[in-house]
Amino acid sequence: QVQLVESGGGLVQAGDSLRLSCAASGRFFSSYAMGWFRQAPELEREFVAAISFSGGTTDYGTAVKGRFTISRDNDKNTVYLQMNGLKPEDTAIYYCAQSKDSIGRAYQNAYSYWGQGTQVTVSP
Repeated sequence: QVQLVESGGGLVQAGDSLRLSCAASGRFFSSYAMGWFRQAPELEREFVAAISFSGGTTDYGTAVKGRFTISRDNDKNTVYLQMNGLKPEDTAIYYCAQSKDSIGRAYQNAYSYWGQGTQVTVSP
């Protein structure tokens, strides 16, 4: 069983930065791709970013491309999401997820395990 615990969310102003972390328990963290998704009130959960098992390949949702950066530290079993230039429309609960395989994908069905989420609120 894998447990994922997100941290680093909070209330910030537009233009600010935040770094989210997701610590994973369990073995073989470095064998699986990881992803970040977010869900705003009354909206569908949407893809934010994904990273391959080695960190060599990343992918981003259109809304965050150029502002957010996903990275991972396999020695620490942790994946990060650096968020720069935050906008009010980035306000959401952010979830990390572990993929079913080594390739990061943009759809939710590709992920086996999910964290509880961390709230990010961006004020105008």
